[in-house]
Amino acid sequence: MTKPLAGARAPAGAGVSPHLHDGPAPDRDGEREAGGALEGRCYLSVLDFQPPDLEHNLALAAALKRDRHLGREAATSAALEGTYLALLFEKPSLRTRSTFEIAIRELGGDFIDPDADVALGKRESLADVGRSLERWVAGAVVRTYEQRRLRDLALATSSFRVINALSDEEHPCQALADCLTLKERWGETRGRRVAFVGDGGNVATSFAQAATMLGITVHVASPEGFELPAEVDADVARVARGGAELRRFRDPGAAVHNVDAVYTDVWTSMGQEAEVTLRRRLFGPYQVNDALMAQAGPDACFLHCLPAHRGEEVTDSVMDSPASVVFDQAENRLHTQKALLLMLFED
Repeated sequence: MTKPLAGARAPAGAGVSPHLHDGPAPDRDGEREAGGALEGRCYLSVLDFQPPDLEHNLALAAALKRDRHLGREAATSAALEGTYLALLFEKPSLRTRSTFEIAIRELGGDFIDPDADVALGKRESLADVGRSLERWVAGAVVRTYEQRRLRDLALATSSFRVINALSDEEHPCQALADCLTLKERWGETRGRRVAFVGDGGNVATSFAQAATMLGITVHVASPEGFELPAEVDADVARVARGGAELRRFRDPGAAVHNVDAVYTDVWTSMGQEAEVTLRRRLFGPYQVNDALMAQAGPDACFLHCLPAHRGEEVTDSVMDSPASVVFDQAENRLHTQKALLLMLFED
């Protein structure tokens, strides 16, 4: 990143450097439109990280996870003392809301939670919302529909820090937890392969961006009309390390053949309820069940961002199997988001 994110004090004995990589900024349309104004102060996409930033987040998260039992004795327990954030959620949430609330409090900060109808531009312009909030709080964690709304909120302000807690296009906080879970499972990630089976939407997009930064090749199998956006290929090619690639498949069996992990998400996301019958028909062959998992590698694990629609995209037998790491992913939302908050907000 052209402007490094604020450093984070590592927990005692963590051996984690507080400094982030200082390199060229990602060449993305949104960043070009912003004229670099958001660099270093917002996390709207995985692509706001360069690979060393991602590695730093994961190392810091692992240290925070290890030292969580220290409670108020942890080195970071007052890191955000005196810092207030706003939680702006247009979409319902269990894991995202719970883990951000806990993360902010465990770092010594606090938050406000204004009603979405008031705070997200329905009563007044989003720019006016941002300019008002900037006078009271240091930043916002936003769960919304359009990705552009996140950028517009941040651009209306001079120092306000914005975190994308989910948009229709990307889910970058989930990707951090996914990567920590895989590193815990495997140790070394380079040369590994993960098949994402199902809708090429926000979760698949962010996972492909993050995983390839760690040297993981990602296979994405989707029915026609539900593929990853075309621009994700170029994004991944730019940030991938260690020979990692993004490969597209139509056949889920071919995608999962001998891979190290299988990932899926719901077939119908929030806001797509009118398409539920169509999606069930088209995505039926993409269900992750015992037969599909049998085509993966012998020690393959199963990932899901949750909530799961059991009996649709995944069967109970897979969700509840020893291969399933879905609740490790859920737990790791807390630790990677604590690390992210330190990187963005601690001076």
